[in-house]
Amino acid sequence: MDEARAREILAAAGLPAGGARLLALGENAVFAVDGLVVKVGRSAELFERAEREVALAGWLASAGVPAVRAAERKPRLVEGHPLTFWHPLPEAVRPAEPRDLAPLLTAVHALPVPTEFTLPRRELLGGVERWLRLAGEAIDPVDAAFLRERRDSFAPAAAALTPHLAPGPIHGDALPRNVQVGPDGPVLMDLETFSSDLREHDLVVLALSRDRYGLDPAAYDAFTAAYGWDVREWEGCAVLRGARETASCAWVAQHAPHNPKALAEFERRVGSLRDGDPEVRWYPF
Repeated sequence: MDEARAREILAAAGLPAGGARLLALGENAVFAVDGLVVKVGRSAELFERAEREVALAGWLASAGVPAVRAAERKPRLVEGHPLTFWHPLPEAVRPAEPRDLAPLLTAVHALPVPTEFTLPRRELLGGVERWLRLAGEAIDPVDAAFLRERRDSFAPAAAALTPHLAPGPIHGDALPRNVQVGPDGPVLMDLETFSSDLREHDLVVLALSRDRYGLDPAAYDAFTAAYGWDVREWEGCAVLRGARETASCAWVAQHAPHNPKALAEFERRVGSLRDGDPEVRWYPF
């Protein structure tokens, strides 16, 4: 789904697609339109996840966790695409930093498993097949096969890990880009990967950012100091990191058919994984 198709879906939903402002184009197309934020999902198979994301917003609100709030209680399914509607956040007062994640994750990691709905396990590798399928012939089939083999290797290893922290609700994609710092402090965004699993999943994200994406080690240290623990001390860190690298590489693949920069980045990532080089820098595209 490209921007043009996402705008067609907005129009089919009765929204003024021409006046919508694109905010992000990734797993969802996200628009500012009619005073709300609207997320357009890529396919109907993501409708259940959209339902859970909206329910999560209400649950977090009742628990007092600063997070985005849904403007409609149920998603809409429009031409095979789930749409969710959100209240916009106040303007950011500054860019979010890793340390801003710490109090949010501390709050989430203190929550019990919800009883109103079921949180899934963090199927970190669950999207690999779908992303590779969406990539189609844009990527080398040898690369796709390599990622499937990595997925099949890391999945049982991750399932067998012994955690350091008590398992429970997690965000699932704990990065500064999923936090907005408003006048009242940091607010958590993008709830679609919320799960109930190893809390270490939320912490490996920033450890990988430090090693692969050029995150300043001082900023990483500020995060671990605020959270109170460095996941790199845990013997299972390498397994979760390897699983996340596999998923992150496959995620880029879905953009390859329409974005030459995504294809180049995908090939960079696959090459570094195939070479076993943990220090090759990865880039956004």
